Amino acid sequence: MNISRMKVGTRLGLGFALVILAGLAMALIGSVQLFSIKRDTALLVEDRMVKANQFGEVSVHINTMANSVRNVLLSNDDKDKQAERQRIVDARAQNNALLQQLQGSVRLPAARAQLEKIDGIRSSYNAVVDRIIALDAQGRGDEARSLLRTEARPLLGSYFAALDGAIQAQQEDMRKLAQHTEGAASSTAWLLAVIAGLAALVGAAVAWLLTRSIVRQLGGEPDYAASVAREIAAGNLAVQVQLRAGDEHSLLAAMRAMRDSLAQVVSRVRQGSESVATASSQIAQGNQDLSGRTESQASALQQTAASMEQLGSTVRHNADNARAANQLAQSASTVAAQGGSVVAEVVDTMRGINEASRKIADIIQVIDGIAFQTNILALNAAVEAARAGEQGRGFAVVAGEVRSLAQRSAEAAKEIKQLITDSVGRVEQGTQLVDRAGSTMQEVVASIRRVTDLMGEISAASGEQSQGVSQVGEAVQQMDQVTQQNAALVEEMAAAASSLSGQAQELVQAVGVFRLDSGHGRVAPAPRPAASAPLSARGAAPAAARPGAASLATPARRPAPPPAIAAQPVAAKDADDDWETF
Repeated sequence: MNISRMKVGTRLGLGFALVILAGLAMALIGSVQLFSIKRDTALLVEDRMVKANQFGEVSVHINTMANSVRNVLLSNDDKDKQAERQRIVDARAQNNALLQQLQGSVRLPAARAQLEKIDGIRSSYNAVVDRIIALDAQGRGDEARSLLRTEARPLLGSYFAALDGAIQAQQEDMRKLAQHTEGAASSTAWLLAVIAGLAALVGAAVAWLLTRSIVRQLGGEPDYAASVAREIAAGNLAVQVQLRAGDEHSLLAAMRAMRDSLAQVVSRVRQGSESVATASSQIAQGNQDLSGRTESQASALQQTAASMEQLGSTVRHNADNARAANQLAQSASTVAAQGGSVVAEVVDTMRGINEASRKIADIIQVIDGIAFQTNILALNAAVEAARAGEQGRGFAVVAGEVRSLAQRSAEAAKEIKQLITDSVGRVEQGTQLVDRAGSTMQEVVASIRRVTDLMGEISAASGEQSQGVSQVGEAVQQMDQVTQQNAALVEEMAAAASSLSGQAQELVQAVGVFRLDSGHGRVAPAPRPAASAPLSARGAAPAAARPGAASLATPARRPAPPPAIAAQPVAAKDADDDWETF
């Protein structure tokens, strides 16, 4: 892991982290040892010492019982004896409670063995005491005293010996715990001292390494690096930066490289600012020429727009006439169509009349045939009547009348047939004439429809032509507006170029504050060319002279920038030569 490539914050963080880890290790070890000491001390104070004191209390109560038994035997007063007996009962009860508590809490094997022995002796001793109290109550004092000497005293000695053994076992364990606690405290103190020494050494090493890496990365003292930075910020690019031998990657080395690079950039800026000023002056002069030509083009476009407006008016008038003629042709076509419909209805009516006349002729022919048959029948009847003689005379008269009527009917039928035939012929001629009239009306309607279609096409073409002329006029107007806007933009570009020239001069003066050494040299600022008149007044006069200019909105001119800076005479001549072919 390369420490020199780390961030300063990371290095300091790692150093402090090591020191903090050492402190945490000390705190952790000390806490563990202190917890062990606390546990042993608590065991010593709260268990071993308490158990030893409880065994001592049992010994005191046994001694109290022994004294009370002796006092019972020595006293002659019944009240005193009764008080001593009660004291024996109380001491025995307290012993029983203490021994029962010890039975449930003692954990040392040696103390546990002594406690079992105490429990056995306690039963025997209590029984002997009860016998002594009973003998004394019976007035058998000598036997009671004898029993006290022979049995009670040996049991009492064993009782005390067992209690002393239990107390010594507790005390022995207390001494061991005390020695262990003292050893743990001593070892903890030595261990913490060693860890503290190591932490101090690690902290010192980390501080030395961090200081060394930061100083090497800076390349020198921070105050020296700050003074060099202040000199460069003040524009002194000739300041000397002292470096150690072989130092190529420190902050001071980077600052020296920055100083050299900045000196080169400033030198190039000084050399290029004069070229920028000259080129901007030439651009300004060329933009002035372009502005004049653009204004001339705008004037021509305004005149073209006026002509397109007149042409559009004429085309719109023609389109209106074509639409009116189209409407008249459509009306005539409608009337002709209605006439054709009426003629068609007349033709249908004449055809119906012709068919009815033919049917009447057929009926008349049938009537003529019936009259002929009636005449024949009447003739036959006359013949038969003539044969009959006188008897058939009346029938012959009737047959003659019938024959006469049949003949008149036949003549009338012939006349009607002739009239119907003539009528049918005339109806057929009228039908033919009406058919011809219907055909003629259909041709007229078709012709009028063709004329109407042609007028519709002429009207549509006139409308499209009017729309196209309007679009061309709008395009010309837009071109006029765009040309005027271009003229305004060209003027602004000329002013901007002049302003750029002035700013280039200001840049030369601004770069002049940097102090360079003799290796980079100095470039004197170029002199400012004379300022020319602004062009913002151009472009308005041609628009006012154009006919119909009220319908075209002249774009608003923006305020003119600062006056343009004229180029040198030779540069202006070159610009004129270049812009001749625009």
